[in-house]
Amino acid sequence: MLVKNWMTRDVITVDAEDSMLNAVNIMKEHKIRMLPVMFKGRPVGVVSDTDLKRASASDATSLDVHELIYLVSRIKVKEIMTKDPIFVVQDYTIEETAALLRDKKISGVPVVDEKGGLVGIITRDDLFKVLTSLTGLSKRGIQFAFRIADRSGSIKELTDIVRNYNGRIAAILSSYERAPEGFRNVYIRVYDIDREKLAPLQAELKAKAAMLYMVDYRENTRVVYE
Repeated sequence: MLVKNWMTRDVITVDAEDSMLNAVNIMKEHKIRMLPVMFKGRPVGVVSDTDLKRASASDATSLDVHELIYLVSRIKVKEIMTKDPIFVVQDYTIEETAALLRDKKISGVPVVDEKGGLVGIITRDDLFKVLTSLTGLSKRGIQFAFRIADRSGSIKELTDIVRNYNGRIAAILSSYERAPEGFRNVYIRVYDIDREKLAPLQAELKAKAAMLYMVDYRENTRVVYE
């Protein structure tokens, strides 16, 4: 999945010559935590709520409210922004972007085209949307987690059982993290399962692979086996 399919395209920005007060008001109005900073139509930096707090923190305790407002109205965004910020191109994958945000400990990055023009922004909130989409959460249904042998056809054995119960599969995810050598963890979300047939379905699935847990979102029940 590519960044361009998940980024926010209607980017709210601030000009480098704008005041810190204006940046504060924009963030408050739009309930956002980061603004790309523009100069002559090009992105030149980013300013975050952390930058804004840091810029006024040293003086805030000694100033009254009127003096503080005057201070932030005089400071320009270009004086407090992060210069030469990290950008990603719109053909970056979601996985690469998530790793970048994690490694750099940042909440989001501007997205640029091949000419360096700003075309969007992608944040942790956008990545959360990707996660919920990948896991099929909107379908609710039932999620089963298994530890299975890492061999060809091991997932199909489970999905065939689900289909035999007329279940529909919303998502299948797998990971080698926290799985012993020769195994992997698999997460299958299914829906349209007749709840009266859930017990025999579970029994068949557990006979085929080690079940880690089951969460029934409709009934709000969950059973953890390991």
